[in-house]
Amino acid sequence: MTQAPLICVIEDEQDLAQLLDDYLSANGYRTLQFHTGDGAEAWLMENQADLILLDLMLPGVDGLQICKNQLNRNATPIIMMTAKVEEIDRLLGLELGADDYICKPYSPREVVARVKAVLRRSHSEAVASPEGKSSISLDEHRQELILFGKTVELTAIEFKLFALLYSQPGRIFSRQYILDNIYQDYRVVSDRTVDSHIKKLRKKLVTSAQDIELIRSVYGSGYKFETP
Repeated sequence: MTQAPLICVIEDEQDLAQLLDDYLSANGYRTLQFHTGDGAEAWLMENQADLILLDLMLPGVDGLQICKNQLNRNATPIIMMTAKVEEIDRLLGLELGADDYICKPYSPREVVARVKAVLRRSHSEAVASPEGKSSISLDEHRQELILFGKTVELTAIEFKLFALLYSQPGRIFSRQYILDNIYQDYRVVSDRTVDSHIKKLRKKLVTSAQDIELIRSVYGSGYKFETP
């Protein structure tokens, strides 16, 4: 029998963590609570959850550092939680690659809904490989890109960007289209954020693709994927 998804709740307010735990459990999820960043970091170094609910302000290792560390370990979906609306720009500006964010105070039902939505995306079927590009393997379930036999380590945002461009080779995707379809709330990001993510993605691809340029800039229009 398949186990229910394991949700890691990293929240220093113990009453709030327990409230989220209760709602998640009632909706069929397994849960694990951590009230300090140090404890969560130690567990995540040796184990893997299906999704992480991560508070920004934590004693010990803070949420930003845990998010950075986790994205270097694996592609576990992360939903950031913060009581400071002004921190959202900082979260996105730091390009951590979290899958979603929630502002406090929030409804536990909203959190459960966000968890369900993010898990649906992360467990969707593998992206089909366009005909004639067997040198590229893209698996959305694992958030894994294999390019010319090499695994390319991508953040969650970088993976989504590549999957979008790769889905329609030759099509020019405008920055606005990318904002609307990649970022959870495009109103708090800018064209410069898109350009920065694209720049980092292209650098990783060129390194693994033997200097072949797969993503091209189209001046004044946007970006496109070109078949190698």
